[in-house]
Amino acid sequence: MTILLSSFADHILPILITAAAGFLAHKLLGLSPRPLSQVAFYILSPALVFDLLLSADIQGLQVVSMMGLATIVVLTIGALSWLLSRALGLAPKLASGVLLASAFMNAGNYGLSLNQFVFGKLGLAWASLFFVASMMLTNSLGVYGASRGRQRPGAALRELAKVPAVYAIPLALIARALDLRLPVALSRPIDLLGAAAVPVLLLVLGMQIGAGGASSHRGLLAICVGLRLVVAPALAWLIAPALGLDGLARQVGVLESAMPTAVMSTILAIEFDIEPGFVTRAVLLTTVLSPLTLTPLIALLTG
Repeated sequence: MTILLSSFADHILPILITAAAGFLAHKLLGLSPRPLSQVAFYILSPALVFDLLLSADIQGLQVVSMMGLATIVVLTIGALSWLLSRALGLAPKLASGVLLASAFMNAGNYGLSLNQFVFGKLGLAWASLFFVASMMLTNSLGVYGASRGRQRPGAALRELAKVPAVYAIPLALIARALDLRLPVALSRPIDLLGAAAVPVLLLVLGMQIGAGGASSHRGLLAICVGLRLVVAPALAWLIAPALGLDGLARQVGVLESAMPTAVMSTILAIEFDIEPGFVTRAVLLTTVLSPLTLTPLIALLTG
């Protein structure tokens, strides 16, 4: 019970309070989530991705193993959501919404802080590798999946080419490979914009909750919650040893895989008009319910 209360107070409650500020901004001031979501999508998120990739302490085979785990988990859950959507005959937009709600996890502001709380600084270092991979996948596969919900594959790929974060990834990797140091005039604005990304994402989440109506897809929401909070960490538990991850690395990878739906999924749903109400409720439900799954998982991992 102590772990549950501490985890909720230290890591989940701040997220909910920040989102509540966005909710009140929409209800009391009538602010629309879309303009702010566009700022986050086209400006803040690319800066965050570039800054993380450039500054993360990642090296050697540990990069391949942990980032490989994140990639396999995201792709497998994404494939399961696609098969489910095909089996149920879902419309393309709703199928893309299920993908956004199931495959992409909040490995950043939630996952990084929780891993540091449970496993300390070394756990945070491992978690940062997982987070970088998840961010790269969200800003590439996630964008493609969202745009695919309303366009043909060729058009969806062209839409992906318009996303600034897609270019932030190779630019940051090239800068790392060449050991380039950005001038202060560039590095400081990137740092400032990247630091603004997470709070703005949470504000947009709250605004979208205030703007959305009741979801008519409760069964699908329950399935997405199960895929994100139960199936994903079970998958990571099974495949981590095959990737050479054991001990602390395996513990961190499993815990990161168990994170609730990424707030960035809401941004993508709004930007591409892919069932934003459904995706937002998946983010909210998985976040609120996550202590019920994370608490026994932490006990299992640390026992």
